[in-house]
Amino acid sequence: MTTDEMRIDMARRGKRGLSFILASITIWAIISMVWLLPLPNIPTRNFLTFCFAAPLIPLAFVMSRVIKAEFSVKGNLLNNLGILFSFNQLLYLLIAIWAFSGAPGKMVMIIAVIFGAHLLPFSWLYKSRAYLVMSVLIPVLITGVGWNLNAGQLFIIPIVMLFVEILFSAWLFIENRHS
Repeated sequence: MTTDEMRIDMARRGKRGLSFILASITIWAIISMVWLLPLPNIPTRNFLTFCFAAPLIPLAFVMSRVIKAEFSVKGNLLNNLGILFSFNQLLYLLIAIWAFSGAPGKMVMIIAVIFGAHLLPFSWLYKSRAYLVMSVLIPVLITGVGWNLNAGQLFIIPIVMLFVEILFSAWLFIENRHS
């Protein structure tokens, strides 16, 4: 199998990672609620944001069953590359962990920027324009929106992420249908 054939196989059998994007919709919806609740302070919200972001992989596994996508594309040599692309995001979360105490008012923005930026290599893996556009749009949009928000306005970031993720998943549905 050629590299392009493996990429097409990954995109088709894994439905372009749609299960992860659907899982992230659920997570950003919960994080939005955390930021809308009358909680005592930003560190509490930040802690809950980390806690509710943690189950992404198990939730994506469940979503892959719901949409009948392969969670792990066995027999495709590029599967390990996709896993590497995913785990790369974990290293960037060290920046968010620093922000927890160093810049707590910017932590949710940093997590959203990291999420968006980590999508870029998946645009190559899945031959996806949606991943390419969203990997640039999310960090730029979230940085622009979040740059000057005060503590009482931070709830805007997860809500924007929720809507962007919904649009992203719709775009992936369309890409999957046309391939």
